[in-house]
Amino acid sequence: MAGENGSDAGLHSSPYLQKLRLYETRSNFYMIGRDKNRTLWRVLKIDRSNPSELTVVEDSTAYSEIECCDLLRRIHEGNRSSGGLKFVTACYGIVGFVKFLESYSMMLITKRKKIGAICGHTIYAISKSEMIPISKFPIQSNMAYSKNEKRYKKLLSTVDLTKDFFFSYTYNVMHSLQRNLRRNETGLLHYESMFVWNEFLTRGIRNTLKNTLWTVALVYGFFKQVRLFVSGKSFFLTLIARRSRHYAGTRYLKRGVNEKGRVANDVETEQIVFEDVNEGCPSKISSVVQNRGSIPLFWSQETSRLNLKPDIILSKKDPNYEATRLHFEDLDMRYGNPIIILNLIKGSEKKPRETILRTEFATAIRLINKSLFKENRLRFLHWDLNRHSRKATNVLALLGRVADYALNLTGIFYCQVTPNCTQDGLLTLSCSVQNYESPAKSSSDKTDDIDKFETDVANDNEKCSETVKHPMFQTGVLRTNCIDCLDRTNVAQYAYGLVALGRQLHAMGLTESRTIDQNIPLTEDLMGVYETMGDTLALQYGGSAAHNKIFCQRRGQWKATTQSQEFLRTLQRYYNNAYMDAEKQSAINLFLGNFQQQEDKPALWELDSDQHYCVGRPSFKRSLSDGNIVTETDSPLGDSNIGHHQPLSENRETLRGLSESTPAITMSEISYSRMSCRQLFGEEDQVYYDENGNECNCTNFDLEWLSSSGNSCDEDIFDRFTTRLSSENIGAELNVGMTTSPSESGSSIKGGYRTASELSILDEFPEGFVNWVTHGDMLTPLNLTSK
Repeated sequence: MAGENGSDAGLHSSPYLQKLRLYETRSNFYMIGRDKNRTLWRVLKIDRSNPSELTVVEDSTAYSEIECCDLLRRIHEGNRSSGGLKFVTACYGIVGFVKFLESYSMMLITKRKKIGAICGHTIYAISKSEMIPISKFPIQSNMAYSKNEKRYKKLLSTVDLTKDFFFSYTYNVMHSLQRNLRRNETGLLHYESMFVWNEFLTRGIRNTLKNTLWTVALVYGFFKQVRLFVSGKSFFLTLIARRSRHYAGTRYLKRGVNEKGRVANDVETEQIVFEDVNEGCPSKISSVVQNRGSIPLFWSQETSRLNLKPDIILSKKDPNYEATRLHFEDLDMRYGNPIIILNLIKGSEKKPRETILRTEFATAIRLINKSLFKENRLRFLHWDLNRHSRKATNVLALLGRVADYALNLTGIFYCQVTPNCTQDGLLTLSCSVQNYESPAKSSSDKTDDIDKFETDVANDNEKCSETVKHPMFQTGVLRTNCIDCLDRTNVAQYAYGLVALGRQLHAMGLTESRTIDQNIPLTEDLMGVYETMGDTLALQYGGSAAHNKIFCQRRGQWKATTQSQEFLRTLQRYYNNAYMDAEKQSAINLFLGNFQQQEDKPALWELDSDQHYCVGRPSFKRSLSDGNIVTETDSPLGDSNIGHHQPLSENRETLRGLSESTPAITMSEISYSRMSCRQLFGEEDQVYYDENGNECNCTNFDLEWLSSSGNSCDEDIFDRFTTRLSSENIGAELNVGMTTSPSESGSSIKGGYRTASELSILDEFPEGFVNWVTHGDMLTPLNLTSK
């Protein structure tokens, strides 16, 4: 990434290297790096003589361009007898070093492209990467070792760095804007972030050099920046999704939580809005963060080639919900209080499936809350909007109420910043809120920090004619989940983003109202960005683009078009989950360092599953009957009574009253008032209380989320047949009509009208096969009979 130290508002102010050139001799690699302005040149030497060890030496000298050219000339002359110095490639950063059975290889970014900028700091994606073996003399190994080495490299290459990875030299894109402006952290610490995916690959060189001058920190997820308009004024909107590297993987191979409290499909979404102003001018900027993640319980689903909807297997190995508690403690450390949980899974089913998890999740929240002070308790909102969607209820309007409720609690981040260009070409921000949330400080100390920050901002902008608005801060987070945390969750996150955008634009003075009219073009533009993000995240975790039925209905898209699109995506998701995900999971485990090949140990592909080397995946016994929930009793994680635990934030002062969007209201008025719930959702909705008449935080709200007629056609329960069929027949059936558009297999899909031939796609399949895909029936020989 950038230089070793970043001393201004979490952004780099020391020199950084942006352009690198790699040279080789018979015994060494020489990497020459320079800064953007060609004023600083550095040299890195990589030893090639020892294939089993990585030896990297950094020259501490800061060279000029002439001095660096002279150094290269002398190296060439000194190695003329062995071929001299040869140019290998130009590159833009080191992704990392990897070793399997033979020598180390170096992963480099050889082409990059600009995808956006935040406060003048450029964000890049990777256009091309290259893996270069370090050793000139390969280790003499047997045929099996050589074959396995090639297989490992081929497997690692399936992690496509040109898709959905992004980085910046000068902006810590792995952190939120609020954190970047508040904290002063060194470059080394950034790599410890849960969102830096090449932490393992860069660990060796970082530990050796004690800096991050040569490497880039890669974030995996989604990044898109667009210019939008409201009331005739333009602004930039940036949507960032950061996928956690902890417990990362594919849909059926990574479910629930592990023993460390890490959940599957953990994604932080940040929406940044800033003014369209000239470079170097003061700019108003705002951001809001939300989170999604798998239900934090020990549960799983085994991939089935016969059943589109495998059984949900719930483990009873953690009766005190220690892992669940650890997960929410982690959220509390990352975002503060309150933590609002929006649970979108079903509340009633003909055959218990999602409802099993809902009941267990509610029990876990209730037990955890018993040990917490009232102000630190988790807010649990349950929505099962299936019945509302059937009644043609405006789902987005209902979700908007939830978003408004959550934003009243957490607030948004807003401040005014002035980018400054330093002599070395780096951009820094003049405002600073460092140590704002220091646990050692009292509330009065924090107030002094805020006063100082406001004074600094005002002083930085004395020449501005308008009055500088006081900064606002987000404390707490909305955490949304469904079963997959893909389709339904993405609609909910869009609704939250729309309500948040209204508040952001109002804070920046671009609108007079905090509410955005849902019928203006801006809402359609924002929906398109969130739809693209949903498709990208769904492809990463689920194997197909997202089911976007709600978005299609909102646009007034023809129902037949939507049905054809949903059918194909369900089929694509099934195929990838059943046939492709095992290899994809193995590649992820290699990239993240979850699996490291050891001598005389089984190879990665010889293991039954990743439970052998990835912490937290429990072993489950498979039920022989379909449609049943299987529970397993295992040894508990701990014998301690959860009621004796300390509150989540006992050692930290919670941040309250710091945002103008957060009203002065007590927790009891928010969490325990029947009236506040009815004001949100209307008189028909129920508010539940426990046997003592106290609030029941596990089911504060009972609005059913749509699933079958809503946004996920492959998450519905239907009766299943028990007749079995060979996977060969299924594979043959899938070969019919399995072609998808390039966008379906890429990162985004545009919703549009299909031709008449495309609308008849369902007629091309046997009726039984259509029912299997659409309704989740068990596929039987009878179902495959031709029409």
